[in-house]
Amino acid sequence: MKELLKQLELFFKSSNFYKGIRLGVGIVVPFIVFYFFGYFEYASAIVVGVFLNAPGDIPGSVKRKVNAILISIGLTMVITAIILLSKPFLPLLLIAIAVISFVVSLISVYGFRASMVSFSGLLAMVLAFAIQKETAQDIFIQVGLMGLGGLWYLVVSYVFQKLAPRKDQDQLLSDTLLLIGEYLKLRAKLLTKTTKRDEIIKQTFVLQNQINEKHETLRETLFTERKRSGRSRYEEKQLLIFISSINIFELIEATHLDYKMIDRIFGERKEFLKASKKLNKTMGNHLIRLSELLIQNDKIPSKDELLTALSNANNSINNYIETVKLPKAREGALILKNLYDYQEHLLQEIRAIRRVMANVKDASRVSVKRQDSSQFLTLQEYRLNVLIQNLSLDSTIFRHSLRLTISIVFAYLLGYFLDIQNTYWILLTIIVIMRPSYGLTKERSKDRIIGTLIGAVISVGIVLITQNVVVYAVLAIVSLILAFSLIQQNYKSGAALVTISVVFVYSLLNPNAFEVIQYRVIDTIIGATIAVVANYLILPSWEANNLKLVICKAIKMNNNYLLATQMLYQDSKAHKHAYNLARKEAFLAISNLNAAFQRLTQDPKSKQKEFQLIYKIVTLNQTMISAIASIGSFIINHKTTPASQEFNVLINKVSSTLQMTYGCLEDTENKNTIEVEPVEDAQEKLFGKYQQLSNLRDENIKQGHTDLDTETLHNLQEAYLIANHMDWLKTLSESLKHATEQYHSALVDN
Repeated sequence: MKELLKQLELFFKSSNFYKGIRLGVGIVVPFIVFYFFGYFEYASAIVVGVFLNAPGDIPGSVKRKVNAILISIGLTMVITAIILLSKPFLPLLLIAIAVISFVVSLISVYGFRASMVSFSGLLAMVLAFAIQKETAQDIFIQVGLMGLGGLWYLVVSYVFQKLAPRKDQDQLLSDTLLLIGEYLKLRAKLLTKTTKRDEIIKQTFVLQNQINEKHETLRETLFTERKRSGRSRYEEKQLLIFISSINIFELIEATHLDYKMIDRIFGERKEFLKASKKLNKTMGNHLIRLSELLIQNDKIPSKDELLTALSNANNSINNYIETVKLPKAREGALILKNLYDYQEHLLQEIRAIRRVMANVKDASRVSVKRQDSSQFLTLQEYRLNVLIQNLSLDSTIFRHSLRLTISIVFAYLLGYFLDIQNTYWILLTIIVIMRPSYGLTKERSKDRIIGTLIGAVISVGIVLITQNVVVYAVLAIVSLILAFSLIQQNYKSGAALVTISVVFVYSLLNPNAFEVIQYRVIDTIIGATIAVVANYLILPSWEANNLKLVICKAIKMNNNYLLATQMLYQDSKAHKHAYNLARKEAFLAISNLNAAFQRLTQDPKSKQKEFQLIYKIVTLNQTMISAIASIGSFIINHKTTPASQEFNVLINKVSSTLQMTYGCLEDTENKNTIEVEPVEDAQEKLFGKYQQLSNLRDENIKQGHTDLDTETLHNLQEAYLIANHMDWLKTLSESLKHATEQYHSALVDN
């Protein structure tokens, strides 16, 4: 019961519910005001304008949000006018439907915010079929009032933003910490699980993509909302939490170990890994609790459990050494020590977040130069050239636009010739659930149908209990607010609540509520069926055919990240900014690759060409970015020796292999042959350096010098990590090259 109450509190304090309330105010106030002044018949047009322009109100910079809503207002007004004026002439109407559907859906090439504006335009087209206006004067009055409704919603959104300016950012930070906490707990399982690693790794792909998406939105929000007077103290706190979340994410990536080596070294002694695994779980749960406190504003939990878990992880290293004995225990001990160091730094970042949230006065401040912060923003291009480049069957969005256009025209003609009562419900279902990928469309269709059926059953139950129109009106508003609050989090629940709202709105106009429910269910099933069948048959866009560019980009960014790490090793202070920028680009590229792989898994089995090979490529890229992050994090968090010539030779070898790998996909590998020195000597010298330090340590122990000073320990850690990770990266790059060549050959054959 306590957990349920906590979840309810988090929901009602969330920005999603706040957005639902915002929309509710935008809808209810016009009805009340126009009723009071005796112009109630005009209220519905205002409300339609509110409803149509709400989708563009998504988290991000205020300027972009305002621009999106203003463009949405203009677009919805023009589209509504065109459809209403074309209605009496079927051929003209069909042309208008086709052109609007194609052009407006193509706007999505400009990113997520543009896709929301696109959705508003398509929604305006569909809802225009529900508006009964015949004369030009009535049509232009309707369109003008809709425009006023859109402007009214913009005012409401701005006022709500001023009343709670921190709401969206706090929610984004909360969601980010929650996802990172879950990710950390998932990565903990990889330490000791030997049979389910592939399954767990696939789950990590989903979380990595979601975390990167949150980080991108936070970058836009936090780096573009700077005032001339500088940041407020609260904005400073939000930025500190954001930066710590990025550092935590990199540290988690850096602890992606060579699990085959782990299994070989620890074998039947996995109990010595349990303390590290427990520490990861404890830190993950703590991050999840901190994510809740960003919304709840409650007391920060004690750090005692964290410190105890950290101490136990440290003790497990000594226990391992005492049990296995040196020198046999050295390799395993160094692995545990490196893992412990990463976890210790991770805990420091968590404690930094705790201090910021607890308003500790000496919590560090952050300074990010404007020119530096702008480099970390992924700017969306809005040039016409972007649209022109997508006017090809090679473009996923172009195929989706054609598919959507054909589906909508077919659905309208089906409704027209079969005289279906509310054809626009079928159209509405299509534009809401149809997505560029088959898998997502199928999933949303299933959720839409199930949600609609649940909503219909609930509506029937309420109709059987009461026929009170006041109850219907209240339920219509409340369910609509809750629907918009849940639609992004739980589409099935959102669909159920939308159905309840629609049923009771129509019940106010049509006394036969059961007829409304019946048509709602049937039309939803028809629309969902058309969407799924169209995605499968009409210019299908199977993910296996679209992965080439995404894989190529991921390999390129990994190579850039590797070279930035090399420069970081030369001079960590001078090259820290370039390293962070390369890290961000690499993480985004791997996130896009993970997202593409997830879409591949949702396609029909028969369309998942070269699935195992693609999975291998994705996993190798992921492992490589983790190995690079591990070296980078060690350099940043330790005082290191100067980078050796052997390190540079191996870096150049790995970089050369990666260049040939993405060159293979671009068909340019023969044009840029790269000369690389032989690497066998370099590998031997790196391992020799570690062995030399190890032998020296053994000699000291024999002479009775058992105490290990910090400098010697760090030198041993550095030599071991660099030697093993460079050997690992060389092997990974060669495996990736081989797998990519196989993939390229399969593409050519197909």
